[in-house]
Amino acid sequence: MDIVTDTLPPIAAGAKSSRSSLVARALRLVSWTRPRSVATMKTGARTGPDASSIGPSALASGVSRKSAKIAALIESCRGRELDAHYLGYFECFNRALFYESHDVLEELWLQDRHGPEGNFYKGLIQLAGAFVHLRQHTEPRPRLRPAAALFKLASANLRLYPAVHRQLEVSRVLSIIEDWLMRLETGHFSVNPLADGNAPRLELLAGD
Repeated sequence: MDIVTDTLPPIAAGAKSSRSSLVARALRLVSWTRPRSVATMKTGARTGPDASSIGPSALASGVSRKSAKIAALIESCRGRELDAHYLGYFECFNRALFYESHDVLEELWLQDRHGPEGNFYKGLIQLAGAFVHLRQHTEPRPRLRPAAALFKLASANLRLYPAVHRQLEVSRVLSIIEDWLMRLETGHFSVNPLADGNAPRLELLAGD
């Protein structure tokens, strides 16, 4: 599936259909270019894109579809207390490899999408997706509103978890999301707040 590049319209006050369209199209933008990469959920008898299921997609051959560099990074995280893909997410995110961090964590999301950690992983994936939008934003193809939509979805999912979860200070991540949403809103979705070197870092706390 090719990246959707059409421009999202502003949301009219009280227009639920417009808001749904914004979120759905934001998610399609994060479906990337990989074959069969599509976010789905059941809507009655049909399956289609939806805000609650951002783009994690089935990978037929796991790590083999990732670049050698990312595969090596994941391998270097093995043998630690936490899952290598979970740790790899933060390694990639903190190097501003936002697409790669999304790609790495979807491995765990697929295993637990309906389990207790499903929304947690999904929220982190949506957070990375928001920064992919910021990174790829251009004037002809604006992505600031889709980024804001994913920030809000990430916040909604991460709020389901305690202040510290899986050694991540979730409360701090929520504060980061609020800060970046404020930057977008203050700039009236016309100024990209992401510049070289100003992306946030996500640090894990030491284990017990």
